[in-house]
Amino acid sequence: MVANVLIRTGDESVTLTAQAVRRLLDKGDGDAALLYLALLRHQGSVLPRSLAGELRWDRGRIEAAEAVLRELGLVAPAASDLPPEPADERPVYDRADVAERLEKSGEFRTLTTEVERKLGKKLTTPDVGVLLGLNDYLGLPADVIYLLVCHCVERVQRHYGPGRRPGMKQIEKEGYAWARMGLDTQAAAAEHLRKYAQRQADMPRYMRALQLGDRLPAPSEEKYLNAWQEMGFGPEAVALAYDKTVLKCHELKWAYCNGILKRWHEAGLHTVEEIQSRDRPAARQESKPTAMDDAWKYV
Repeated sequence: MVANVLIRTGDESVTLTAQAVRRLLDKGDGDAALLYLALLRHQGSVLPRSLAGELRWDRGRIEAAEAVLRELGLVAPAASDLPPEPADERPVYDRADVAERLEKSGEFRTLTTEVERKLGKKLTTPDVGVLLGLNDYLGLPADVIYLLVCHCVERVQRHYGPGRRPGMKQIEKEGYAWARMGLDTQAAAAEHLRKYAQRQADMPRYMRALQLGDRLPAPSEEKYLNAWQEMGFGPEAVALAYDKTVLKCHELKWAYCNGILKRWHEAGLHTVEEIQSRDRPAARQESKPTAMDDAWKYV
């Protein structure tokens, strides 16, 4: 039988097993113990990193404590070291957290004021909490967050017209994407935006290659086009993939066209010349098909 330790805090109680207490004491890590107590208080219904706001810890501190708990076997192994999705693990900051940061940090107050001006509205406490999470938890500097907000505003206006503004959830989602890409300096963010602008300038050529005219791509279409550009395909190669897609499907099927381009990419074929100049091998060896072999059926 595993002995339990009961801790009473007002009208709440938290139960720890003696085994957990022993592991925490042997480790001697105060942050890990505090995080474990916070998790027990929520009855294990939240993910560790979502408690950053409640504990008023930055991302580095809570991730270090979480890693200790995983090492001790007190929480489940991490699925990934990447920053979590906002819908799953976003820290929640209350009014006191927001007020404290606004009072103590002139830089954060300035950021909040500039974001309000850019979005044309007064930010609510949850809105400011999103900015605080990007700054405090993800570690994005204020100048990078402002570039992020400007980018989101410009993107929404390009798709939906002047005067339209992104929601804070859109900004937050893009912020997590930036964190995954390591865009945590003004120089890195500026370089990313430069490449993004170049890709946008090339979009009409890709849309024409897909016989879609001069209209702007929908957001889901834009994801495909961005991915193909990042793989290294020009409009001419995309036009070739489009032709083979229509030949097979009798219409543009984005997923099928994407499959063709992904296989060409895996086989190292990116230009029309590379794709068309390769002769199919005269004889196949008795071996498992390679990515190059698989790509030939799309040529």
